[in-house]
Amino acid sequence: MKSLILKDLYNIGHNAKSMFFMLLVFAFIFVPFSGPEAYIIVSGILCSMMVMTTFSFDDNSKWMKYAMVTPVTKKDLVASKFIVLLIFSITGVVIGLVIGFIGGIIVRKVDYSNMSNVLTLPVVAMAGLVIAEILGSMSIPLLFKFGTEKARTLSLVSFIIPAVICFGVYEILIFFGVSFTDQLKFILLCCSPVIALAWNLMMYKISYAIFSKKELLY
Repeated sequence: MKSLILKDLYNIGHNAKSMFFMLLVFAFIFVPFSGPEAYIIVSGILCSMMVMTTFSFDDNSKWMKYAMVTPVTKKDLVASKFIVLLIFSITGVVIGLVIGFIGGIIVRKVDYSNMSNVLTLPVVAMAGLVIAEILGSMSIPLLFKFGTEKARTLSLVSFIIPAVICFGVYEILIFFGVSFTDQLKFILLCCSPVIALAWNLMMYKISYAIFSKKELLY
């Protein structure tokens, strides 16, 4: 398992500079106009999408066929992708938090003398991690099922659909008079890691069910 994770991290290391540059570009776009909060979430989502690149490397090198003649099991291979996704997502929100905080101070979107304003950012980072994990994990079953090229387009659609559904549910609740108080927001925030964990577990089971039926040795 460890070797599978290190393989993906080493491969993606070649793209680390370009991803960091992209995050800096997005900082100039989001922090001055939308604030560091939006930037933190975007950073997490962008980095979570790098899991697609690991599949691309695997496809180009025919890695999965080779892996099946080694002691690596299909269960380990699937699990490693979800762990790598978590690493990417955490990296994204941490970078977003640091750059967003510094950029927010520079453009005066963050008042560092106001502790409640500063402490909002780590809370947003946790929410960003949950969002990145949920959206990123949706792409993994698609990647196992359809391969990198087809899954890229489908993954974009899978990212949009949950956002539309959540927005629709939010609007319906507002329409029926449900008030999103600070207490309710806090409860939802506390529950969000459990929701993300349950969602990832479901995506793992779906991914394994898909991958376990694939015949790679031909």
